[in-house]
Amino acid sequence: MDIIQLLPDNIANQIAAGEVIQRPASAVKELMENAVDAGADNIKLIVTDAGKSLIQVIDNGKGMSETDARMSFERHATSKIKNIDDLFKVRTMGFRGEALASIAAVAQVEVKTRRAEDELGTYIEIENSTVIKQEPCACPVGTNICMKNVFFLMCPRAEIF
Repeated sequence: MDIIQLLPDNIANQIAAGEVIQRPASAVKELMENAVDAGADNIKLIVTDAGKSLIQVIDNGKGMSETDARMSFERHATSKIKNIDDLFKVRTMGFRGEALASIAAVAQVEVKTRRAEDELGTYIEIENSTVIKQEPCACPVGTNICMKNVFFLMCPRAEIF
């Protein structure tokens, strides 16, 4: 009898997330690096309950289009690498396209983002790597990402912290 089987996507995503987001501080690092890479010169960080209840990063970077905002939560989706040669030219803090997908696998996520050339921004709500809501919204230029209840889907006995 065969015993090897493919893991369901939600379990595979949570395992992969553990490599990128090991504790709330890992999420803060990833979100702050994204803000810097977006050209922000004003970044606000809000943390509640040592990051377990809330981590929010608000920046005035270039923001994202509606399509880019949705794509940014897919695993290995990145704006920084187009071909293999780009790996040797990376000048940004992040480039693998794993941070937001990992965060969405272990937290409830809300993002509001708008580019300067867009009249309206985009609001996306994600839980367990699934988009719950996506709609246009009024918001300033930049990105406001909020992760709530970090590791709420993980096993309660997991020793994450």
